[in-house]
Amino acid sequence: MKQGPLILLGDCRKFLEPKLFEEKTSKKVDLTFLDPPFNQDKEYAEWDDDLPEDEYWRHMQEVCSKVSEITRTGGSIYFMQREKNAEQVLRCLRESGWVFQNLIIWKKKTSAIPGIYRYGKHYQIIAFATKGKRARVFHRLRIDPPLPKGYKYEREDGMYVTDVWDDIRELTSGYFSGDEALRDKNGNRQHKQQSPIQLLIRIILSSTKPGDVVLDPFAGTGTTLVVAHQLQRIGIGVELDKANVRLIQKRLEVERDADNILKFLKSYECTPDLKDIWPLPNYETEIIPDRKNRKKQQTLSKLKHYRLLARTG
Repeated sequence: MKQGPLILLGDCRKFLEPKLFEEKTSKKVDLTFLDPPFNQDKEYAEWDDDLPEDEYWRHMQEVCSKVSEITRTGGSIYFMQREKNAEQVLRCLRESGWVFQNLIIWKKKTSAIPGIYRYGKHYQIIAFATKGKRARVFHRLRIDPPLPKGYKYEREDGMYVTDVWDDIRELTSGYFSGDEALRDKNGNRQHKQQSPIQLLIRIILSSTKPGDVVLDPFAGTGTTLVVAHQLQRIGIGVELDKANVRLIQKRLEVERDADNILKFLKSYECTPDLKDIWPLPNYETEIIPDRKNRKKQQTLSKLKHYRLLARTG
């Protein structure tokens, strides 16, 4: 049975103190998605986004350290930041006891940010690290994105997810973001830094199993909690802004069609243990037959190609 998400209003540094976290949640954390404000002088109601660099990174290291204390051995953290801050991110994780595993490149689908004296910026980084040398849980997901130009045959069983993610569209303000971006009655974005559902699906599927605890210390619009709940994980979010907390509560109470994760299920149909990590009652009837039919069509297509070669040869 799914356990409802928990939202804590306040400064995450307070709630991440081990004694208080235990008192509030009675849980140990299995996965943390850390997506803080980037200190870019953006407008936040309850957060100073123009801190001196040293102060900002001391704050980030404090958060990383406290998250480590409440995480079980083998638990994972995904720390998302701007590409220019990769060095500071890795230092924060290392000095707070995390073991580096991957530096994921999340390549953007919108236009690159141009540069006059350097190359344009077209990605963000997500540092994946673990508490201990090896992850307690890591699922090798298989996806089947569109074939690159020049490929002759369709893949039979997709491909493993690598450390370059170029198949997930961001919800960047100013670009088309579809129905997923949260808007007020006038159509204005309610949060300009909203993370896409597809990003959290990949992270949560990779590093947790059903029933695990997923933490988001800077919950924002609650995407982590929305996805964790649908995947039967226990979501815990901390958010400083009261308006954002109300937004998260409303988003969890009334599920929008745009928040339904099932539309992304077929992206992972080539993952062998998918039914164990993505709970779905009618998995056998909805997904397996379709996959078998697709593989049959791929085989027939190859046979036709070889027959044609035989005739012309």
